[in-house]
Amino acid sequence: MIRCVLVGASGYTGAELVGLLLGHPHTEIVRLFGSSLEDEPRTLSDLHPRFRGECDMPIEPTAVAAITSRSADAVFLCTPHEVSAGLVHKLCNAKTSATILDLSAAFRLPDAALYESFYSFTHPCPGLLDGAVYGLVERAMDSLPGARLIAVPGCYPTSVLLPLAPLCEAGAIREGTIPIADCISGVSGAGRAPHTRNVFCDVSVQPYSVWAHRHAPEIAAYTGRRVIFTPHQGPYERGIVSTIHVKLAHGWSGESVRELLKKTYHRAAFVRLLPEGVWPSVHGVRGTNYCDIGIAEGSQGDSGHLIVVSAIDNLLKGASGQAVQCINVRFGLAETTGLRAGQMRRYGDHVAPSGSP
Repeated sequence: MIRCVLVGASGYTGAELVGLLLGHPHTEIVRLFGSSLEDEPRTLSDLHPRFRGECDMPIEPTAVAAITSRSADAVFLCTPHEVSAGLVHKLCNAKTSATILDLSAAFRLPDAALYESFYSFTHPCPGLLDGAVYGLVERAMDSLPGARLIAVPGCYPTSVLLPLAPLCEAGAIREGTIPIADCISGVSGAGRAPHTRNVFCDVSVQPYSVWAHRHAPEIAAYTGRRVIFTPHQGPYERGIVSTIHVKLAHGWSGESVRELLKKTYHRAAFVRLLPEGVWPSVHGVRGTNYCDIGIAEGSQGDSGHLIVVSAIDNLLKGASGQAVQCINVRFGLAETTGLRAGQMRRYGDHVAPSGSP
């Protein structure tokens, strides 16, 4: 069994991760912590009643000595960016042997200066950035086995990078043009902290952080080029749909892009290239670890303009499911372990382990 400690269990991402680990045949949760030293002791089921009788473990105040006291094999950090950066620094100084999986952005960016510009803090351990494995599993299979620090990708970047990065690498995008990604996410993407735009009566479709979203440098870093990225909030709980516009380079067509994506992901367990004329939807991926992709090239005067649409569940493939996929590959398990539809079942609007009441 992979002994797991989870820090930040009180949030949406942490709760999803608990549900996945409870249903995983090779993981055992040994301790749960909150996101800060100030968190009052509570049980997980106090905060997330769906776990009553399933997981009534206390959520303890975060302390490095306590995190390392149970000889964990994996430590998951579902904590704010600055908190994660500080915890990883302390855990490394404590010489923990556990693999650390950080679900914040604290180790996703290769340039420490970007944290001051986009995250408003000075990175406490820039020397660890080069050693962190960016855990987009479909593109990191060879790097994950044996990894000690895994930066689990962001939800928006996952939805953009899976369809777009292969095109960038293959030279399929016309020189001098900039891909445009318009993405819409459910309100869970904003986390559990209250905000006016998340209030039930105020939830709407609305762009936010225009030209300034924190995921923009992450997308640029792993596509190798500038992408105009505009996020939107949607009036639903979970899921992301990303619509990406690209101008194709000479010699490329919608059909050749389709063949490229087929070749790239023919062995990928959680990427589905949809048939022509079928488009991804939130409903089609909700409660799963899949990324669905659809493409179409314009006709007549619009030829050479490619529209690529992807959809993921932001709490699963965009966060907790991807973290479990990472840990599977890290410890030599099939990447699908604990993540197939038959191994999970819907519990209201959430995912819970199979066999739960």
